[in-house]
Amino acid sequence: MIPFVDLRLQYQAHQEELEAALLGVVTDGAFILGSAVGQFEDEFAAYCEAGHCVGVASGTAALALGFTALEIGPGDEVIAPANTFFATVVPLLQLGARVVLVDCDERGLIDVDAVGEAIGERTKAVVAVHLYGHPADLEPLLHLCDAHNVALVEDACQAHGARYRGRRAGSFGAFAAFSFYPSKNLGAYGDGGAVTTNDPELARRVRLLRNLGEETKYHHVVVAGNERLDTLHAAVLRVKLRHLDEWNDDRRRAAAHYAQALADTSVELPTTAVDIEHVWHLFPILYPQRDELRGALSERGIGVGIHYPLPLHLQPSLSHLGYGEGSFPNTERRAREQLSLPMFAEITTEQVEQVADAVREYLGARAASTI
Repeated sequence: MIPFVDLRLQYQAHQEELEAALLGVVTDGAFILGSAVGQFEDEFAAYCEAGHCVGVASGTAALALGFTALEIGPGDEVIAPANTFFATVVPLLQLGARVVLVDCDERGLIDVDAVGEAIGERTKAVVAVHLYGHPADLEPLLHLCDAHNVALVEDACQAHGARYRGRRAGSFGAFAAFSFYPSKNLGAYGDGGAVTTNDPELARRVRLLRNLGEETKYHHVVVAGNERLDTLHAAVLRVKLRHLDEWNDDRRRAAAHYAQALADTSVELPTTAVDIEHVWHLFPILYPQRDELRGALSERGIGVGIHYPLPLHLQPSLSHLGYGEGSFPNTERRAREQLSLPMFAEITTEQVEQVADAVREYLGARAASTI
């Protein structure tokens, strides 16, 4: 059995550190906004090369609070890629904004040219999603946004530690949203997230919005909900952050091994743009008979993922946006053909070889059956 992700191995390798951090919180008793939260915020801001970090309850909360701090609401339009997870756009719809979707490029990332064509008088922000661990092409997006007085937002929920032209993801936009869902490159032991920004005022607003609008105890200056990062999660994240670069290096080695082992096959492999430091949250391949390949791998005990089988513009809950089948061909192709192979920092060379061998065996059998 080779799982798609194995979270137990990470715990076993760092059990002593992690349990000491958790026990420290339990002993201290400060479970809500305890000292570990502020310490993690300082450390993660420094890691991301950003001025500020605010820990929140999830990646979705990070997007929602950041959008709210930007005062996005009814009448505003926000451009986002059709090829992304549902959570990227849900907060915008809840705020009453109109989501304008655009297609992805050959790597599955937001198409910069399509963004340029979609920007209009009502555009308030553009969401650049750093999908699979590969940053979007930020420099031309920043030029576009600056020229139109539009905010650039980074959805960095899959890109902890990635670099674009030497700078960390999370240090470019008006704000960036990170998710610490357990399977992320940097994962908590439950839901968690963070907003990073270089804008002190935006950071201040997000701090208010995550904690019931409370400026001081029982003094609520805005109407807001409860979206705090738990102290227990912050303590875990502090431990894990110290190992993140090493884990990302391990993922890069696994990705390179996959690419070498599958180089001469008919599957389409992911590529990395120049001046990008990819962190390989996922290793997505493209193959026309994706579902057949998925079944063959599953029969061999190999876990796989599909990201994402029903694109945003074809989701029933988003039908009001007015898009239909054929609106975004590149996104729809990925929905049909994309398959994510097992990827986690602890995956061994032998396991990568076993997965690659299983792919090659399926391809060989299929080719033989068509002769």
